[in-house]
Amino acid sequence: MNELPPHPLAAAQQLAAALADEGITADVHHDYGTPMVSVWVGLIVWCADGTYWWRTGWNPRRHRPIYAGHPFTQPARAAHRVALRYTELRMAHPLSSLIAGAQPCL
Repeated sequence: MNELPPHPLAAAQQLAAALADEGITADVHHDYGTPMVSVWVGLIVWCADGTYWWRTGWNPRRHRPIYAGHPFTQPARAAHRVALRYTELRMAHPLSSLIAGAQPCL
């Protein structure tokens, strides 16, 4: 029997937890009707229609973004794919020295 996908907000929370298991801190937002998981500069995962969606690049010929998607039923696998994109973006947009050296808030 096929497992039904979770509600989009629950799916966003599951993805954030799976990303935490990968060592990545993410924030879940649900202010505009579509839950989103904010991961890094240029990496937001939208949760809608049973699918996680995120940008993976730009198609210069068509002048539009390229997206990847993964079903809600596999949050750990989706988190792994998002983590790969996160690694690419961290290399392109590392933390500034000011932020990297900041003490955590208690």
